[in-house]
Amino acid sequence: MSELRQKYPLKELLKLSKLPRSTYYYYRHHKGEGKYKLEKQEIQEILNLFELNKQRYGYRRITALLRQKGIVINHKTVLKLMKSLNLKGKHRKSKYKSYKGEVGNIAPNILRRDFNATKPYEKITTDVTEFLVCNEKVYLSPIMDLYNREIISYSISKNPNFWQTREMLSGLFAKMPQEATPILHSDQGWQYQMKEYQHLLAVHNITQSMSRKGNCLDNSAMENFFGRLKVEMFYGEKFSSVDDFITKLHDYIYYYNNERISLKLKGMSPVQYRTHSQF
Repeated sequence: MSELRQKYPLKELLKLSKLPRSTYYYYRHHKGEGKYKLEKQEIQEILNLFELNKQRYGYRRITALLRQKGIVINHKTVLKLMKSLNLKGKHRKSKYKSYKGEVGNIAPNILRRDFNATKPYEKITTDVTEFLVCNEKVYLSPIMDLYNREIISYSISKNPNFWQTREMLSGLFAKMPQEATPILHSDQGWQYQMKEYQHLLAVHNITQSMSRKGNCLDNSAMENFFGRLKVEMFYGEKFSSVDDFITKLHDYIYYYNNERISLKLKGMSPVQYRTHSQF
């Protein structure tokens, strides 16, 4: 505990361990810190994991990572330690809307908020979100597989045009198994109403589904991804240029797919979960 005291008040450490001050000094003098000591290794691991994941994880994911490393600790204890050390995961803000009225065909809401899938490429979803970086706007258009919440294709552009949508679809078509016949869900954004978009889906045996007008909960899986992305790599961050931001956005999507664990995926990343499945 002596090393921890150099960084954190003894009062807080004793409060976390529920150890009376007199008992602490007695055992320190007579037996060292003994069984009453705070586990320096556990606290150091929490600090390491929090910083390794760029302060993005709350206590639940930190607890899961600790258990993966063989450190069995109650989630409530992790919460108390993180509160004492003032380690707080980032929280989310707003959204971009691409709806411009009915400019084409509106597809029915086939998905009906059933975001569970039994296999990859059964149900996929898309949307567009906006970033303001160095007084310029940048747009991200991804496709998420609802089976494991993996981003299976995406496009980044400085203009929210149909070229971006076409590039995103090209990435999907290149990866999608030939036998797949997914439902692709979106909101009623202008690009998803276009005849070319709907033709491309039909050619590749993809069934189109759309949220009801003005109902973001109908596409909440993608909304949640956007919220988490902005909390973890955008809000409060500084970028030297738009190109710097785009590079870090690519890096984040790789991290999200391959490294960021999800409790809903049994403590695995999306790619790990897909790899461990039988598909």
